[in-house]
Amino acid sequence: MPILRLDRRPERLHEWLGAMWRHRAVLVALSRKEFRVRYKRASLGVLWAFGVPLLQTVVLVFIFSRVGRFGTGESYSYAGFVLAGMTPWLYVSASVTAATTSIVDGASLTDKVWFPRAVLALVPSAANLVTLGVSLLLLLIALPILGVDVSVRLLLLVPAAALALSFSAAMGLVLSAAQVYFRDVKFMVQAVVMVWLYVTPIVYPPSALGRAGRWLDFNPLTGIVGLFQHAAVGAPVPSGRALLVSLITTAIFMLMGIEVQRRRDRLFVDLL
Repeated sequence: MPILRLDRRPERLHEWLGAMWRHRAVLVALSRKEFRVRYKRASLGVLWAFGVPLLQTVVLVFIFSRVGRFGTGESYSYAGFVLAGMTPWLYVSASVTAATTSIVDGASLTDKVWFPRAVLALVPSAANLVTLGVSLLLLLIALPILGVDVSVRLLLLVPAAALALSFSAAMGLVLSAAQVYFRDVKFMVQAVVMVWLYVTPIVYPPSALGRAGRWLDFNPLTGIVGLFQHAAVGAPVPSGRALLVSLITTAIFMLMGIEVQRRRDRLFVDLL
């Protein structure tokens, strides 16, 4: 019988990646379980994935189109603009928040069965893909109703969704490891997410802030949200700097997450 020996020494990168690949079935199983539990005993079930983004979009459009006068004089549908922005935002915020506590919350499982704990950090991003797909379907249905012409531009939703998935997974790998050592990380993430909504151009275009709008390019979600909005309603293409920040931030956090998970996975048990 093969024997698995665990010590304090980190695995080599190729060994760790091999272990992640061998346990891909665990990721799929846990993602399915999390999605089913989320809507268990809910009368409307997955329809809540339609209702939440739709309700939030209606409220934001009603308030900001009257208070902030956003959307007036624009060549695109403001309601579609906000709905397209809310789609990646809800996915990223829910995935990152859940992933932050995933390793700590899953300690009872990893104490019984060994698998790379990084799998737990990837579960929220994978489980929420269904919700993201439902939100994208809602967006595609709503666009013609809002008077938006359907064009080949919608194909940009594919790379935009892939970037949102990669960014969420990368953040989850880093934050879940940090939460093991510093239990305040969960509360810091919750506070940052609250502020993050307002410094991301979801309900307003960056041009609405004038010269200060250029600072939004350093928000990694600006490029992601901007891609969704351009693909959906033809809003101005995100600046090259915003897209570059999104890509570089995703790559940096992904490399950091892989390295910290590889090096610290076997040490987590002493702190859980």
